Amino acid sequence: MFNLMRIAIRNLMRYKRRTFLTASLITMGVVFVLVFIALSGSFKHMMVSQITDSFLGHIQIHQKGYVASIDTLPLTKSMGTQAVRKVKEAINDVPEIEAYSMRIKFGGMFSNFVETANVRLNGVYPEEEIKTVPLFPERIMEGKKGITKGEILVPELLAKGMKVKIGDMIVVVATNKDGSVNGKQFKVGGILESATGPGGRDGYIHIDDALEVLRMDEVQISEIALRINNFVNLNAVHTKLNNIFLKELNKAGKPVFEVHTWEQLSPFYNIARMIDLMTFSIKLMLIAIVLISIMNVMIMAVYERVREIGTIAAIGTLPKKILSMFLIEGFSLGVLGALIGNVIGISIIYILNISRITFDFGRQTGLVLEPTVNFTDIFTISTIVIMVSVLASLQPAFKASRMEPIKALRHV
Repeated sequence: MFNLMRIAIRNLMRYKRRTFLTASLITMGVVFVLVFIALSGSFKHMMVSQITDSFLGHIQIHQKGYVASIDTLPLTKSMGTQAVRKVKEAINDVPEIEAYSMRIKFGGMFSNFVETANVRLNGVYPEEEIKTVPLFPERIMEGKKGITKGEILVPELLAKGMKVKIGDMIVVVATNKDGSVNGKQFKVGGILESATGPGGRDGYIHIDDALEVLRMDEVQISEIALRINNFVNLNAVHTKLNNIFLKELNKAGKPVFEVHTWEQLSPFYNIARMIDLMTFSIKLMLIAIVLISIMNVMIMAVYERVREIGTIAAIGTLPKKILSMFLIEGFSLGVLGALIGNVIGISIIYILNISRITFDFGRQTGLVLEPTVNFTDIFTISTIVIMVSVLASLQPAFKASRMEPIKALRHV
């Protein structure tokens, strides 16, 4: 095998220009794919983090049927004390869950005593909410970085439209679960930047204030948002929770709870899927580049070395060794292109990191792009390149091994 490797490398060195051009093309493909994966992966990670860590959470638990009617924020589909207790017990039995936040979500009327507008309100426990969505305080543009009893965080669009400022007094009026109407006066404690764009109308109050507005004698929770300690385990934790809550049935024998990941709750998941699809398409382009390049080179190599192949066959070289020699040439080209491509690609990614490139996403500005590529991506791309190189060499190598020595020696 060592001798075959030496002969294969010697043959590649005989045609230095062709070898250089082919290896360069493979290298460019590898570099392009590595850099694209690093950049797109960084953007996707940042986008998902902004969504999950700003307001949504990684996973949410609701009473069955709540998500289907979430546009109306139905109080009739809230979880009572007993249901909340069961959910908390289940959560405590899952070590991957780092934090959780209980929320009361309801719609109401927002009045500054001059004008009135619709508003969506979230009643939360401040400490739980910040632990579950740690980027939430960064959304507070003005005012204190938190939620205080008697105060309200007003969405930016509403504040601008109704000319509301920090310290102003406003009134929130909401319809209770039994259909009656109640109101409560609040002090504007902060202006909240929307995480989903300029149309966001979600305000935040303390959960005790929400109970007072809705005249609830006991806590009734609309949703429980969860944060897991390792985002990679998202689907595993979701499956585990699903299996736990499928055992909780009502009198009709149907599930009481439903569990959703952020992917099932946010339209931004479609963007994440498009990024994955683009990454897959780029990998297919790399395969095509390598396949065409190697096959073209090996076909030309066989055509130009017909008499040489006839000579080594005539002196008793077995067909399988001739086959191996050409496969090793293709393998060597693949390894050379992959190695150089990995070195250049990693160098470019490092330069991009130290350059601190910033961009804007939604209402978030000055986000720093941090492209990274892990060992798995490098190994996968290198393996694909080498395997395709060998496969591309297979047909020309098979053709070379099947040549008749006499016919090959007569070839001009």
